[in-house]
Amino acid sequence: MKEIVAYIKPHRLTKVTMALQKIKGLGGISVTKVRGFGRRREDDPHRPVVDDLMDFAEYIKIEIFCPDELAEEIVSVIDRAAATGLRGDGKIYVSDVEKGHRIGKGEIE
Repeated sequence: MKEIVAYIKPHRLTKVTMALQKIKGLGGISVTKVRGFGRRREDDPHRPVVDDLMDFAEYIKIEIFCPDELAEEIVSVIDRAAATGLRGDGKIYVSDVEKGHRIGKGEIE
């Protein structure tokens, strides 16, 4: 099993969600609004520093748990649907998951 975590621009969420819904075998996704910052240039007008306080960028965090065989397809779909061609489009991470437990059912996934 894999965990896929993607950070995308908020205005791309609908496009990404619509694309993901076309993948057979995808059970679902979790979505969270997040704020943060990464590396940036000092002269970046889109992320000003005011009195040493960084203006955080808004992103959407998507979390997906899926079978190993779906991971590459999911990453590819997110990458295509989330891309704008501009700096700061986001990141996608893939991790191995040892097991999952369905609460109240006693089932191991």
